[in-house]
Amino acid sequence: MKYIDEFRDGELARGIAATIAAEVQPARRYRLMEFCGGHTHAISRYGLLDLLPPAVRMIHGPGCPVCVLPIGRIDSAIELAREHGVILCTYADTLRVPASGGLSLTRAKAQGADIRMVYSCDDALRIAQENPAREVVFFAIGFETTTPPTAAIIRQAAALDVPNFSVFCNHVLTPAAMVHIMESEGDPDAVALDGFVGPAHVSTVIGSQPYEAFAAHYHRPVVISGFEPLDVMQSILMLVRQINAGRAEVENQFTRAVSREGNRKAQALVAEIFELREAFDWRGLGEVPRSALQIRPAFARFDAERRYGIGYRQVADPKACECAAILRGHKHPADCKVFGTVCTPDHPIGACMVSSEGACAAYYTYGRFNVVVKEAGVA
Repeated sequence: MKYIDEFRDGELARGIAATIAAEVQPARRYRLMEFCGGHTHAISRYGLLDLLPPAVRMIHGPGCPVCVLPIGRIDSAIELAREHGVILCTYADTLRVPASGGLSLTRAKAQGADIRMVYSCDDALRIAQENPAREVVFFAIGFETTTPPTAAIIRQAAALDVPNFSVFCNHVLTPAAMVHIMESEGDPDAVALDGFVGPAHVSTVIGSQPYEAFAAHYHRPVVISGFEPLDVMQSILMLVRQINAGRAEVENQFTRAVSREGNRKAQALVAEIFELREAFDWRGLGEVPRSALQIRPAFARFDAERRYGIGYRQVADPKACECAAILRGHKHPADCKVFGTVCTPDHPIGACMVSSEGACAAYYTYGRFNVVVKEAGVA
């Protein structure tokens, strides 16, 4: 299949790996964060860590939408369905994220709440039109990739004048989170980083330009990468070369989809409907300034937070769960005591075990046996 097979060529991957091994400097360590959960999934699925020399360490970042969604926001969504009697619509992965009291949206649904999985926000608007006597709330989550469709559906709801439809907005922003990670350097729980594998889908919307000031200010290279194994390997090689040369620039490996300017039409649509929040609570990162969006006052009648008086609610993660440290890159999934035992994709304790993009789920599916083999000393 075009654009797939040529980026999964094992011989080429081994060739890039050999080049990386030849170019890394023996006395140097290359600590690279792949921000996006899609890259974490690709690295685990295709066994890319096994191709890299020991000097290159990949650190999983917080770029999985459901992983960074704080428990308090899920509790609020459950409350909307149970206490306000709304039809709550959301994407599939969100349904299984653990909430307070052993609940999740799936379990709340099993107990009678009207919670429905949708494939797009258009489905949520359709449900509102088909049920004019019920209130319908779309529980919107995700990074810049899923924000334009939410903006489009709010504008459509306004144009159609659908009074029983609203959106519980939880859209977050990538560059602000990257800044927060770098600003945390020096904290005891922070991890030192030498470069970033930049997100792919997010960058198709915002372009490569927003990372330029970040790379210059923190003197860390950023290479925007596609999701196929050769994309990721080539991006790692590009980062190694920048680090060796003392450069800190934004390079775009994913030129077949990402431009410097991004999707200007989508950006304009998002700017029309949303504005920056002063701060937002991220699971693992805590409160991050200007890192999320809220619905503009002009569209307040479609804002579920205003309609139902949803406020800030901070809820701590389960004590046994290490999701917060894993999302900061401070710990590896295998460092968590409940990983692969009581916490599995079928029974997630933490959010990182829910989505296939979550570091724990990716590592459980593709990498946990490697740990067993290496710990046992098997060649």
